[in-house]
Amino acid sequence: MAKKARRKLEDEEEAAFEFPAFDEEAFATKEFELGGGVLIVGILTLAMGLFSWALTLVGLIVYVPLGLGILVLAASPFIIRRVRERASLYTTGDWAGLLFLEFFGWFALWFALLDLVPVPH
Repeated sequence: MAKKARRKLEDEEEAAFEFPAFDEEAFATKEFELGGGVLIVGILTLAMGLFSWALTLVGLIVYVPLGLGILVLAASPFIIRRVRERASLYTTGDWAGLLFLEFFGWFALWFALLDLVPVPH
């Protein structure tokens, strides 16, 4: 008898559960907004990589472009919030993803340019 009662309770719990309604419009809006954020991060990454490479090419020590790049990296959430009016939709994970993309893209471009174009000594 106890097995039947437990099985009956499990069946009622399964029947009572319903998935929440999926808001397609909110999902699409957030994804398009994140796409705009990625575009801005791509432009900032390209600018930071080229500028860091140019500063290294001029002969400045590596700490100058590194420090300037970190300042731009720290300022990029504020830049994105100023340019994109719906940046308030971003979650902490979205911001982390954008910043990691910018950081590693900047280093990759900077180092690739240093390897491809020799610095005169």
